[in-house]
Amino acid sequence: MRRIHAFTTLIRPFNCIMMGLAVIVGTFLAGGNISFTMVPNLVLGYFTGFLMTGAAMAVNDYYDREVDAINEPQRPIPSGAVAPKEALAVAFAFTLAGLTIAVSTANRPNWQCLTVATISWLIVVLYVTKGKRTGLPGNLLVSSCIALPLFYGSLIVEKGISPTTTLFAAMIFLSNTGREITKGIVDKKGDRQAGIKTIAVIYGEHSAAIVATILFLSAIILTPLPLLLGIVNFWYLPPIILVDITLIYTVIQLVRNPTRENSKKIKNRILLLFLIGLIAFILGTL
Repeated sequence: MRRIHAFTTLIRPFNCIMMGLAVIVGTFLAGGNISFTMVPNLVLGYFTGFLMTGAAMAVNDYYDREVDAINEPQRPIPSGAVAPKEALAVAFAFTLAGLTIAVSTANRPNWQCLTVATISWLIVVLYVTKGKRTGLPGNLLVSSCIALPLFYGSLIVEKGISPTTTLFAAMIFLSNTGREITKGIVDKKGDRQAGIKTIAVIYGEHSAAIVATILFLSAIILTPLPLLLGIVNFWYLPPIILVDITLIYTVIQLVRNPTRENSKKIKNRILLLFLIGLIAFILGTL
């Protein structure tokens, strides 16, 4: 059981579930005619997002194992619960399964879905091998991967990239970049030793908190637009108001107290707000 828990922790199931749901949200945002016959393809899309995210988490932990030994020694690899080669094996298996499902979506060779899934994987590889050390550019690479599932969902229902999808992807991109910068505050000690040039390492925790706040507030500014433009219904409003109010309270906390402990709580809270935001997107497009 301990080994199973270690491998489960390695892939970060909550993140995988979130990305699988993001693909489903993308199908709704695309404005496709979601009928019962589409359910199998939605399931395949969900598992593509889930598996590709699990692969990304495993390969990230492999490349991060020395930094995690300082910042997060309880993680599976630095704690000794999972060997580095085992993490790579998990990443390979999840990648192969995810790409196989992607090309099999819609009961035919789906080269568009395979292309987007492959691009997402290449961005992950670029990030863990090169981008991570660049700081902000690396943060932008991660946020690109987080936003891509929405576009992937539109391909499942064979719709082009719509302005609606782009708007919601922008919200996710901005807020996740803020979260990545906040995470840089949490990981500052290990990042500094590893030569990772995050905003927190170069300019300090307070500057990182300010930049993250600007990004969070930029995402908040975009949230009324879907309702004002008439592309969502009333049920979008209650959960998105909850997200906005909580996020405003959160950024005030971050700026006032940009310590490692507080920033760690905040980055975890923002992950939960992502889930509520995805629910808002779904309710607003039903």
